[in-house]
Amino acid sequence: MRVYESPVLKVNASTENGKVVLDVEGPLSQLAKPFIKRINGIFEEEKPISVDDEDIVFSTWVPPIPGKAFSRVISSEIAAIRKKRVPDQFSIGITARCPNRCIHCGAADIKPEREMTLEEICSVLDQTLDMGTYLISFDGGETMMRKDLVEMVDHVDKSRAIATCFTSGYGLSEERAEALKAAGLYAAHISIDSPFEAEHDRVRGRKGAYLDALSGIKNASAAGILTDMFVVVSPNNIDDLDEFYSLATELGMQEMSIYEIIAVGRWLEHEDEVIGEKDVTRLGKFQKAMNKKPDGPRVTAFPYFMGPDLFGCFAGRRWMHVASDGEVMPCAYTPLSFGNVLEKPLEDIWKHMGKHEAYKKQGEYCMMRNPEFRKKYVHTIPEGAKIPYRLE
Repeated sequence: MRVYESPVLKVNASTENGKVVLDVEGPLSQLAKPFIKRINGIFEEEKPISVDDEDIVFSTWVPPIPGKAFSRVISSEIAAIRKKRVPDQFSIGITARCPNRCIHCGAADIKPEREMTLEEICSVLDQTLDMGTYLISFDGGETMMRKDLVEMVDHVDKSRAIATCFTSGYGLSEERAEALKAAGLYAAHISIDSPFEAEHDRVRGRKGAYLDALSGIKNASAAGILTDMFVVVSPNNIDDLDEFYSLATELGMQEMSIYEIIAVGRWLEHEDEVIGEKDVTRLGKFQKAMNKKPDGPRVTAFPYFMGPDLFGCFAGRRWMHVASDGEVMPCAYTPLSFGNVLEKPLEDIWKHMGKHEAYKKQGEYCMMRNPEFRKKYVHTIPEGAKIPYRLE
């Protein structure tokens, strides 16, 4: 099937033994072959969520194949080859309100004086879509605290991007899930910090948080929304990977995504309690092993995926985050701002970010795990300064 077409490049997709294979033709085919080879390598090692005669759903993080939104994935890869920065991954904090008090909350220091209105958020969404974004993630706080989340999801042009949201499951009722599905929500990333109820509630700082998560998963799944178990892995729970996966399988989830705990927010003083290179290697092996299984959810381990062997750190290069008050950050976990979208156009701030010395070159792995980056930019944030701290 044809998944991308322009006057200079055509990309076709086929399946072999349940695996997706891309091939290219056209004047730019030689330029495109390196990234096509890299993507095919990923497809070869991993399993898609589903494949039928009309669609391939590879991941909750990738638009379905074929489709206009997936064509933008190819366009962003071509842009990357040409050293053009495109914020293909865009997350937006729609509120700082949250019923939980997670011990690892990266947004704990962010205390906005105001919350963007629906109209302001929709304007930001339009701006990032015009810049080439194909993945929009609504983030918090707890996204379900915004009663107008359905309107936000509905506003996203689904011919250009998929719309997803992060949630703890709190407030994700049957009715809310059905309304979000009707508005076009592609996937829900539902946080699970431990496969064991008491430990999950302890980490979340609220009794009942685990049951809320399970209820949210059930309701989203029943509504036809793809469900992804979003696990923030740390030295405290990395030995529970098999139990996490068993739970995701038992709940009928489509994906298990693994992110790494970041020493920021409430975890700022715990720089020695983050994962290391051996852990990243372990996560990569876990991802490959689980994705060889014919059944069960696929696994995406971002510390491995965004490491030097694959794509490197996305922050400020392919990922941009906007906090609930409009401050624009390289990612949701970097407490640095390059401007406010309520004061300047988003594209101008993105260009300003790209000229900064920290983001001119490719990051081999998460910048917030890089001691030199932290020493230069995080440790020097003045005490009592507003977070995210504005870099001029």
